[in-house]
Amino acid sequence: MNDGSFVAYGVIDRSAISTFEMATKDNPAIKTLVLQWVPGSIDDTANLELARMVRDMGFTTVVPEDGLVSSGGTDLFLAGVQRDIQQGACLGVHSWGDGDSLDGRDFPRDADVHQPYLDYYSDMGIPQDFYWFTLEKAPVDGMHWMLPSEIQQYMLETSDAQGETLSEMNEEICGKRDEQAWLKRSNSSGN
Repeated sequence: MNDGSFVAYGVIDRSAISTFEMATKDNPAIKTLVLQWVPGSIDDTANLELARMVRDMGFTTVVPEDGLVSSGGTDLFLAGVQRDIQQGACLGVHSWGDGDSLDGRDFPRDADVHQPYLDYYSDMGIPQDFYWFTLEKAPVDGMHWMLPSEIQQYMLETSDAQGETLSEMNEEICGKRDEQAWLKRSNSSGN
């Protein structure tokens, strides 16, 4: 918690749901979730469940100027009733993987495996084309850092500026930010 908001930092797993439930129970007036560094999830089902809780509770989501979301972190950001991407923030997308050797884009477009994501984006007011964009822009082991024009195209931000103040973030800057956060996390956990 920081200045009347919750701050998320780390990879989303099943425990994030109970952490969020406990935090919101103890602090019911807080309705802003700042996504400082959320590079993805290791449990897509839990991530979508958490995201729907964020939406149902009426939260605003924010990626701060020095923040980074990617993969499932980007999906969580989209749960905000209001969504704010501050200048300098990094938003990354890529295809999901099935745990074996297939990317989401390897499945036919009419495969049932796509439906939970398509439903989620529709429920969040995001064009379903955004889902196909994420699959095509980068494989599961890559990352595409979104441009302001892409953020505007897919209506990811709801603030009045709607991407007008976003600078052109590039792969090098966002990639270094992500790497530095991983190193900081590893060093602080004693690994």
